[in-house]
Amino acid sequence: MIFQSQYDVIVVGGGHAGAEAAAAAANMGCQTLLVTMNLQSIAQMSCNPAMGGIAKGQIVREIDALGGYSGIITDKTMIQFKMLNLSKGPAMWSPRAQSDRMRFAEEWRLALENTPNVDFYQDMVRNLIVEQNNVVGVVTNIGIPIRAKAVILTNGTFLNGLIHIGEKQFGGGRMGESAAFGLTEQLVELGFVAGRMKTGTPPRIDGRSLDFSKMSEQAGDENPRKFSYTDTPKLTKQRSCWISYTNQEVHNLLKEGFDRSPMFNGTIQSIGPRYCPSIEDKINRFADKERHQIFAEPEGWNTIEYYINGFSTSLPEEVQAKALRAIPGFEHAKFFRPGYAIEYDYFPPTQLKHTLETKLIDNLFFAGQINGTTGYEEAASQGLMAGINAALKIQQREPFVLQRNEAYIGVLIDDLITKGTEEPYRMFTSRAEYRILLRQDNADERLTRKSYELGLASKERLRNMEEKYRRANEFLTYIENESVTPEEINTTIQEREGNPLKQTNKIATVVARPELKLKDFYNLPKVEQYLAEHDLTEEELEQVEIQIKYKGYIKKEKNNADKLTRLENLKIPKDIDYLKMGSMTIEARQKLSSIRPETVAQASRISGVSPADISVLLIHMGR
Repeated sequence: MIFQSQYDVIVVGGGHAGAEAAAAAANMGCQTLLVTMNLQSIAQMSCNPAMGGIAKGQIVREIDALGGYSGIITDKTMIQFKMLNLSKGPAMWSPRAQSDRMRFAEEWRLALENTPNVDFYQDMVRNLIVEQNNVVGVVTNIGIPIRAKAVILTNGTFLNGLIHIGEKQFGGGRMGESAAFGLTEQLVELGFVAGRMKTGTPPRIDGRSLDFSKMSEQAGDENPRKFSYTDTPKLTKQRSCWISYTNQEVHNLLKEGFDRSPMFNGTIQSIGPRYCPSIEDKINRFADKERHQIFAEPEGWNTIEYYINGFSTSLPEEVQAKALRAIPGFEHAKFFRPGYAIEYDYFPPTQLKHTLETKLIDNLFFAGQINGTTGYEEAASQGLMAGINAALKIQQREPFVLQRNEAYIGVLIDDLITKGTEEPYRMFTSRAEYRILLRQDNADERLTRKSYELGLASKERLRNMEEKYRRANEFLTYIENESVTPEEINTTIQEREGNPLKQTNKIATVVARPELKLKDFYNLPKVEQYLAEHDLTEEELEQVEIQIKYKGYIKKEKNNADKLTRLENLKIPKDIDYLKMGSMTIEARQKLSSIRPETVAQASRISGVSPADISVLLIHMGR
């Protein structure tokens, strides 16, 4: 036998979800086997070579604070960094990095190879071994059974994957790689409901054939930051992206191929991501727009390959070429490969518990695009949570579930489990009702202690986090008690067109003014002396300023979150019969019976369940 007799956890799939799942389970002490169809493409960036972005950057920082690897790998391989939305409040600040695609996958593989308890095997998994409603292993494509106490499926776009380029179709999980067969059919036989989704990707272009003089440069931040709270290297040089625009000629050329577009001729019937539409979908839905942005993004430090962001398409390859070459700067573009669409199987996530374990089969977990999400960050966070909970279940410890007021990851999973999704789910800041609490800057404060209690974060990491906030809070207390005179600050206030200070006031009170920043007070003798003696970091000073400027908003959201927590702690009896609650609407009874929420708060978030229905439920529970 080429395998040990039994693993604790088998992870099926080596994408972002699978990589994080394997790392988490192994770091929590589980003997873990990662089975993937291609060991050379672990954590492959199948679409754009970037991590983070609006709300997604917050997720990467949360993954890092919980002990995941995505932030560390991104820091090691990024070629450009931008903090998005700096003109807005800190709840909207979102880190984003361009990565070196080849180095990203390489670093992930090396990180996993250096993680104790992780074994690897290259093959397709075609079946699960299920005994008495309990998964106990997998069977590979060449017929090898491998036993395990838990299995995590992270199949991405590979389940019955079908690639479309114009009228051409062929099986594949992504370009150049085979689709996976067998699992969907077995899961449906076991009682799972399956569906189909669609995603797409743009052409890849030879950068030597592009004329960047006709485009606008998009440089990174002057002082780039990092994703990880650990001691990862700081970015010292960067590569630029470039922006151009479509025009009416481009739109007309694209329309010539609409009759052969699988999106419009009925070949593709599944739903694609609403917020990342193909170029043909954009010019069809937004016919009033005269142009659309097209970004040329480098795939790495040294490669000549460019990713053409904004030009996702499944049109015939000759239509793609004609239209792309009508964009300024792309007149002589040489293709590495055309864009394509891919259809794949997914399983509506209402069939899962909040731990990402399936309701039908014990010890079977789903993570990533199999749950109907889109995006590396969404997938990685689910993989991390599935890996954690698989390990906890094997170790007979309490499950780990993040609430909506604790993390964007909590919002993501709660949305999936309670609301489901019929189109690829993508995270946005607008999905989080407590986003002032869930900032990218404080993910370590929110989650490091939880990670330490799980056994992922080290004692040193916990101590470093606590020291950071101790130092920040001491400085905050200092400037809350020290005063500033009108003579010391009015010149600055008048330069910013604010109302002059009329009397001496506490420094923190004056910092809270919208026209002022904390750094405006650094040259006050008492502040200057304090900073010289304590040498606070940029992150610590940023924490102080955020706490001052947003004190009222933060307090209000914490109060609202505390109210939510009371409902989250109100458990619903597992044997409750919703169908007998005659005062409840039929839709609510059906939805509650199907989803089986664990708490009253979760029940209240299910689409079709009204406040009146919740009142009926509370009365039935004797509340």
